[in-house]
Amino acid sequence: MKRILIDENLPVKLKYRLSDYEVYTVRDKKWNGIKNGKLLALLSENNFDVFFTSDKNLQYQQNTSNLTFSILVLDVKRLTWKDVEVLLPKIKNLLPISEAGQIYTLTE
Repeated sequence: MKRILIDENLPVKLKYRLSDYEVYTVRDKKWNGIKNGKLLALLSENNFDVFFTSDKNLQYQQNTSNLTFSILVLDVKRLTWKDVEVLLPKIKNLLPISEAGQIYTLTE
């Protein structure tokens, strides 16, 4: 079962729509406020498979060449559940085939 971490800026409701997976939020792990570099290291150290974020610049700001997990960038207009919910079918289709080291951008 894939382990997923949801970044702190995304709606918590997303966690409850992915019940086929082991899903945590940054808040669940008490990693609020941790900067991206350290957060990516924590993902690897804690054996996460997928990281959900809305940070479209993450791949340009951090060294992502040796990731042990995949990143799903949710490219939405606003960080509201209404806007993120639209991406659920794409998310559910991509999760089973997402590969470590890959960055996927999902748009409406």
